[in-house]
Amino acid sequence: MIRVLVVDDHPVVRQGLRTFLDLQEDITVVGESADGESCVDDAERLRPDVILLDLRMPGAGGVAALHGLRDNPARVLVVTSHTEPGAVLPAVRAGAAGYVYKDVDPSALAAAIRSVHAGHVLLHPDVLRLLAAEDARPAELTARERDVLAEVAAGRSNREIARALSLSEKTVKTHVSAILGKLGVQDRTQAALHAVRTGLVER
Repeated sequence: MIRVLVVDDHPVVRQGLRTFLDLQEDITVVGESADGESCVDDAERLRPDVILLDLRMPGAGGVAALHGLRDNPARVLVVTSHTEPGAVLPAVRAGAAGYVYKDVDPSALAAAIRSVHAGHVLLHPDVLRLLAAEDARPAELTARERDVLAEVAAGRSNREIARALSLSEKTVKTHVSAILGKLGVQDRTQAALHAVRTGLVER
């Protein structure tokens, strides 16, 4: 059985999804959440295989929930009413395995759940094109962030960078965190490699 957690701030939507999905022989709804914060807690407690996640909810929305679910093994399928590909980009970048629209045919929704559960990624070609375009576009760093990144690429520590740029170590650490976020990388080494490869800094 594929264990599903339904996350939406509208009770009627949650009930509708539960009613349909419980009719499937291989899918069972193990819980419902009304916002992103409770979704993260419920996912930890219920251990679903797939999470059906609305994007726009009061308080912590879908993208915030995705960030909170990074260490959870569940696959996330966004169920949204927003048809613009750009509207789902933040969710895809935050780890969503795919998305469907709220007016999706019920049988297609069940098929999508089975697909992401099997490890597939469901993205519209328009979203893939936007992702490719963003990856090809240089990150928009401030002048000071570029200075800090150049020092990082040179292999210098935060203390050395602070001394070279007449900044406090705390400020340097803040800049480094911002740089990692903008470049979409996990550590200083990846940031340095990305910067050289994309021409953000010279070799």
